[in-house]
Amino acid sequence: MSDAEIYANPDPVTAIAMLVEAGLPTGDLGATDWSHFLASGPRKAPEGLVGLELLGKVALLRSLIVGEQARGRGLGAALVRAAEAHAANEGVQTLFLLTETAERFFAVRGYQPVARETVPADIVGTREFSELCPENAVVMCKQLGAAA
Repeated sequence: MSDAEIYANPDPVTAIAMLVEAGLPTGDLGATDWSHFLASGPRKAPEGLVGLELLGKVALLRSLIVGEQARGRGLGAALVRAAEAHAANEGVQTLFLLTETAERFFAVRGYQPVARETVPADIVGTREFSELCPENAVVMCKQLGAAA
């Protein structure tokens, strides 16, 4: 899977439909800046999607989804790499995420579990962290460097 096949600004209606179908949170996406969401595949039928909520030097990596037919080809990893690069270009130093099902996937990519009490206030203040994701979701983070 080539990172060049990934583009910013996916169609919001299509992106939200993908997230709803996957059971991922969408309640906070009303006024979202879709330029911080990345997708792969046709614009009206993307195969994968990932989003970022940028908060200065920290950001929330969210909404990673790969369609069933596109799984097993490295698209999820490519989307995460593209999101990390986008975040780094925006001045983000640390990425956080919440997951109920993909802890191993993210651990392989350098994300470490962290205690909720150590998460910066900007991340805690997001609706995804404070309202939409269950408290038993694993919180993970990754420091971004020159290689991100």
